[in-house]
Amino acid sequence: MTGTPRTLAEELRTRTDRGLVGLLRARPDLLNPVPGDVTQLATRAGTRASVVRAVERLDRFVLQTAEALAVAPDPCPYDTLGALMAGDTGDPAVAAELPRAVAELRAQALVWGPDERLRLVRTARELLTPSAAHPSPTGLGPTVAEAMAGMSPGLLQEIIAAAGLPTTHDPVTAVASLAALFSDRPRMAALLDTAPAESVAVLDKLLWGPPYGGVTDRPAPHLQWLLDRGLLIPAGARNVVLPREAALHLRGGRAHHTPEPVPPALSPATERDPQLVDNAAANQAFTALATVEELLKEWDLGGPAVLRAGGMSVRDLKRTATALDTTEQLAAFWLELAYAAGLIASDGEADERFAATPAAEEWLQLPDHERWAALAAGWLAATRAPGIVGTADAKGRALAALGPHLDRSPAPEVRRRALGLLATLPPGTAVPATAVLARLQWERPLRGGAPAAGQAPAAADGATATPGADPADDLRSRLAHWTLTEAELLGVTGRGALSTHGRTLIDTVSDSAAPTPAETTAAATRAAALLAPLLPEPVDHVLLQADLTAVAPGPLRRPLAEALGVLADIESKGGATVYRFTPGSVRRALDAGRSAAELQEFLATHSRTPVPQPLAYLIDDVARKHGQLRIGAAAAYVRCDDDALLSEILADRRAAALRLRRLAPTVLAAQTSPDQLLDGLRAMGYAPAAESAAGDVLIARADSYRTPPRTAPAPVPDGPPSPDPTLLAAAVRAIRAGDLAATAERKPVHAPAPAAPGALPRTTSAETLATMQAAVLTNSALWIGYVNADGAASQRVIAPVRVEGGFVTAYDHTSDEVRTYPLHRITGVAELADDSV
Repeated sequence: MTGTPRTLAEELRTRTDRGLVGLLRARPDLLNPVPGDVTQLATRAGTRASVVRAVERLDRFVLQTAEALAVAPDPCPYDTLGALMAGDTGDPAVAAELPRAVAELRAQALVWGPDERLRLVRTARELLTPSAAHPSPTGLGPTVAEAMAGMSPGLLQEIIAAAGLPTTHDPVTAVASLAALFSDRPRMAALLDTAPAESVAVLDKLLWGPPYGGVTDRPAPHLQWLLDRGLLIPAGARNVVLPREAALHLRGGRAHHTPEPVPPALSPATERDPQLVDNAAANQAFTALATVEELLKEWDLGGPAVLRAGGMSVRDLKRTATALDTTEQLAAFWLELAYAAGLIASDGEADERFAATPAAEEWLQLPDHERWAALAAGWLAATRAPGIVGTADAKGRALAALGPHLDRSPAPEVRRRALGLLATLPPGTAVPATAVLARLQWERPLRGGAPAAGQAPAAADGATATPGADPADDLRSRLAHWTLTEAELLGVTGRGALSTHGRTLIDTVSDSAAPTPAETTAAATRAAALLAPLLPEPVDHVLLQADLTAVAPGPLRRPLAEALGVLADIESKGGATVYRFTPGSVRRALDAGRSAAELQEFLATHSRTPVPQPLAYLIDDVARKHGQLRIGAAAAYVRCDDDALLSEILADRRAAALRLRRLAPTVLAAQTSPDQLLDGLRAMGYAPAAESAAGDVLIARADSYRTPPRTAPAPVPDGPPSPDPTLLAAAVRAIRAGDLAATAERKPVHAPAPAAPGALPRTTSAETLATMQAAVLTNSALWIGYVNADGAASQRVIAPVRVEGGFVTAYDHTSDEVRTYPLHRITGVAELADDSV
């Protein structure tokens, strides 16, 4: 196609296959479904939803360029656009980056046309053009023609005369002459030289927007001076607006207060020893593993109930935070981390509650670095945002941990981009979080743009500015802030710098912003291999002390930690864990089936110090009393060979609630359950043991509670997935083939009446069959109309190969494959003009 394209579709037809692939990769929503031809592609690229999505993914300077085009004449020469971006004085940085911005807008089909006639697609212009309801980040108002639309001819003539322009009875000419005055630098400067100082001050306050202001019924003289000359134009009963042409003159031709052609620097940078960073990250990674493991242990017998609306109650979240010795917000993060890794879930029972999953058992048996890889991969791909737990949703309801409505689709992309920015720095280098947030805001500015710099309230009887949204409060900024915090908690970063294993974690083979789960898992595995040598080695011993405590000088091997956790209570955590032995903890070990001799041997085997005498005495003393009383099920009974001890229990006032009575010298009956009777006697200082119907001591070893098999929550995608190269190549072929079918030159079809433009060809069955058979002999292509089994009609270009049995087998240029068509579904056929295929 030659000449200047008249539509976006015509320009897309001139693009190479690589150009169309770039468009479809940048805007994957255009692929669902694959457009039938270039015209459909152009139409879909101009829909509001697609344009909004494309605009939201532009960086700040490209977005500023699009905003400048929205306030420029349509079409806009490249030089005019450059003047709007750089102003009258010019800006080398803007001039250097402007070609990239225009090329990016062209590549995404938001701008089309040659440099001398740049056109912003209509939907993008509607989105970005300033209006009273939707102000532009440029701070500009409507043009003179737009602001004066509907103005009375008399008032228009008065403004023309006051501005010193020749009067005319043609409103269009009058408006054009006023706009030309405001756009003429020398004439406009001369007019403003005669303005009162107060009038110029009002213009300065409206200069960078908002351009609207309020006036009283009797404006002050300096405001009336501006109204008389059209420098302020009425925009309602008591509102005025600064016209665009006048504002651009006052700004020196610039559309934006501060063009941002280059991203903000990641500074100030703090350089640290990379080895120290890796060690700090590894220590935190180990702490993360210990915290999640403690959470699973806390929920070993079952977790809290699930709210009717889903999630955990505030009270249960507080209890979990207390158990983990952390804040509620951090507890929500650890809960969501375990949930994303598939380690906890709801059990789905009638009385639904949370619990560890069967996958948690497998996770606990893995080496530390592999367990970290599972957590890191789940966190990196998760769309759930723990940071919003406790905030209110659109209906004012608090969002609960592990509950619904926590998914935020941009989260994975923001995490990867925030960590990717840290990866661009030298190893061991850290920058403030504010620098990372500023860069991310430049790469993906707020929807509608950030407030224009320099906004200020107008005069007392002038305009008042409407403040824009706080950039620090937008979702992407909050996600980025949470990412930096969570990466430190998980050990991806250390002391604010990206660790070596953290760099590997975000290094995937995919070029897209959303790598596949397999790529994420593979990267996490490679990162874990680098982390493994940095994690502390588990130890197989403790140090027993005379104050009935044991000190673990490092992380204990799992069997030792589990056994010691039954025999003693954890008193403090840190680099060394302190366990305390109490009568209750020793009784717990005896209830689990261990004898006093076994406990003594266990401690002697795993202690680097001798077993202290007080600890040996404690174990022997509790074991001597343990099981002396036997509790069984009648309603419940107490059996003891020492009838004096039973008499002592009966005489104790604290036993009144148990409602005991003597059945025999060595047997008491109770009106409570065995469990309540056990707890009651233990509270009185005794050490009873439960027994079976056969008289054997029951070992009190609770079974772990697990949910049925559960899968980790699936991330909620942020729009359509990034297409792979195979799909892109096939889509381009289909679009080219469909375009060929729609635009190929055809020979006229002999029909009783002329067909409407774009209508399917219509021929009789005999004519269709004869034309098909002739095409097989001549090996020529045909244009056909086809209606499929669903009743959908389409146009196709085919090269018939065989016609038999009521079917035609042909190479379909539209779908680029050999297909068979029933002849009765072909509405008609026409020969293509020479060299059409």
